Amino acid sequence: MTESTDVISKVRRALGRSEPLAEPPVPPAIDEPITRRVHSDIGMPELFKKTAADNKVDVRPLRVEDLADCLIASLNELQCRRVALPVSPLLDRLNLVRLLCEAGFDARRWDTMTLDELYDFDCGITDVYAAVAETGSLVVRASAGHGRGLSLVPSIHIAVVEPKNFVPDLVDLFDQIAAEGVGSGITIISGPSKTSDIEMNLVTGVHGPCKVKVFLLE
Repeated sequence: MTESTDVISKVRRALGRSEPLAEPPVPPAIDEPITRRVHSDIGMPELFKKTAADNKVDVRPLRVEDLADCLIASLNELQCRRVALPVSPLLDRLNLVRLLCEAGFDARRWDTMTLDELYDFDCGITDVYAAVAETGSLVVRASAGHGRGLSLVPSIHIAVVEPKNFVPDLVDLFDQIAAEGVGSGITIISGPSKTSDIEMNLVTGVHGPCKVKVFLLE
């Protein structure tokens, strides 16, 4: 008997069973009002701003025509010079790479760089697959044109969220992922990277960005 089998046997005996179950147990049905806090699409941007702020995410609502100017101002404030972006219909439509280069930044798209080069960039700017109102989380989908490292490697991550990106909660998110057949390359970001592994001292930015900022398009 292996160690894992022995543990399972002890658990089984503690439950008063002598043999394995013939069929897996059926989990009890839980009323939706208990499992879900968000029951409407109304007010999702406001809820997202509150929950994201609780996660130490800086959320700024703005008009789409103001995005480039606000982005340039934020990058200067954060002292970022090298900026990486995905191949994104939204960001390409706004000509962000060109505008950032004209403003003096070294801005490059994912299709013109390698993962190794990404470690020398100060900031990753991405769009998102979804934004979860209940948890204030950003959901980023990796693809050939959108490397997973863009939101994980640079010390600063700036995300651009559109109104259509909102989903009420994680239940809706995973239902949407299942319905669309999205692969496993999904990253759920709920604030800057944090760890308290060493002597319970909270440290930010060890395993990912130390700062996450959201520009919420209205």
